[in-house]
Amino acid sequence: MPAMLGVAAILSFIVAFAVLRILLWRFGNSVLDEPNARSLHERPVPRTGGIAILAGLAVSMAFGGLEIWVPLAAALALAAVSFLDDLHGMPTAARLAAHLCAAGVVAWHLLSPVDPVLLVVLVLAVAWITNLYNFMDGSDGLAGGMAVAGFGAYGLAALLAGDEALAAVCWSLSAASAAFLLYNFHPARIFLGDVGSIPLGFLAGALGLAGWRDDVWPLWFPLLVFGPFIGDATLTLLKRALRRERVWEAHREHYYQRLVRMGFGHRGTALIIYAAMLVCGAVAVAGREQPPLAQALYFGGASLGLAGIAAWVDLRWRRRERGPEASA
Repeated sequence: MPAMLGVAAILSFIVAFAVLRILLWRFGNSVLDEPNARSLHERPVPRTGGIAILAGLAVSMAFGGLEIWVPLAAALALAAVSFLDDLHGMPTAARLAAHLCAAGVVAWHLLSPVDPVLLVVLVLAVAWITNLYNFMDGSDGLAGGMAVAGFGAYGLAALLAGDEALAAVCWSLSAASAAFLLYNFHPARIFLGDVGSIPLGFLAGALGLAGWRDDVWPLWFPLLVFGPFIGDATLTLLKRALRRERVWEAHREHYYQRLVRMGFGHRGTALIIYAAMLVCGAVAVAGREQPPLAQALYFGGASLGLAGIAAWVDLRWRRRERGPEASA
């Protein structure tokens, strides 16, 4: 069966690559992401790349993916809503309502009967991760590379646990994201758009719940696998909230945005985040079947590492803001 999963991944890559070529050829000048004062890009870029990843994901249906069709159907519904948002814009309340509805449907489907308090917490967590992924889609190659590493780690863990349907879906997502990355790595020729970032964030949470339900991994596993983007977005929003800023407005305060602005550039920043994702994924896969105390040490150690990276970026940023005299 690992050979069949490899076939699924290869076909997903080919389908996503082909759709990307068509999107750039026929629709390269439509649905453009126009640069503004808070953007890191300097020219209009099409934001339809998520369509190609969803097309690649569809390949997994022929390799067992239908067994977890509800999360995939919910992700497709969110993609449709998000594409409308890309085209015409939607009120924030309407978008959040769609995210909460999709998270609620999937959490109830996967876990019922479930304690109502736990259900509410998990629904909010999935909706939160859905939005955080969108927040992190602001630098060339970043969100696509996180999908390659994150869903690749999901797929490896699922394969090791014998859950071939989940492995097929996750490896298809990872492979399709790799095809997208060929055109999204700096200088990016196409962006995910909300049509891509929202479903990817949703699936990071929803498939995380599916794996937990089926004893593929503990509940902390998805949090660590996608820890670099969860930590960046959560810490940034908390700091902005404490400063009483409008957290829902676009900004350039994320750690990855600061890395770009401090001179690491899109490529350097992406490589730093890729390394963090790979380390977190490897630690999560290695620790998922350890005794409880060892699991806590794995999770805590990796979390401290991420906190150390955040502290280093904060320190360098403060020195940059103070000017040359700060290093004198």
